[in-house]
Amino acid sequence: MELSITTPALLFPAISLLMLAYTNRFLAIANLIRSLHAKYQLSPTEKHIITQIRSLRIRIRLIRSMQAMGVLSFIFCVICMFTIFRGWQDASFVVLGISILFFIISLITSLVEITMSMRALEWELSDIVAWRKS
Repeated sequence: MELSITTPALLFPAISLLMLAYTNRFLAIANLIRSLHAKYQLSPTEKHIITQIRSLRIRIRLIRSMQAMGVLSFIFCVICMFTIFRGWQDASFVVLGISILFFIISLITSLVEITMSMRALEWELSDIVAWRKS
């Protein structure tokens, strides 16, 4: 089987869209952290703010990892195209495989971050559910 230059190029739009989505998530969480930090400055004794900031710190690190894996996937796509251009077929298969592996790791990390986000929202809304039951 021969790998053409268009094969790794198929990943370019997918990686680019994911990077845009990851950046938007990062910016939204960064704004939320800034808002919570301002609230903490006004009342440092509120423990739920500290808990939320800790959770957001973990999530922002996950997003940083997602972005790093996406960038590595993109870089290996470009390297794969170079190896195809040079005629190094065996190397191109290996490099494309590495690129896809980084892409998969990025997606799995994204799934973990989304799960954390859902848990945080459920915890945030738990007081409303408890209030409605009483």
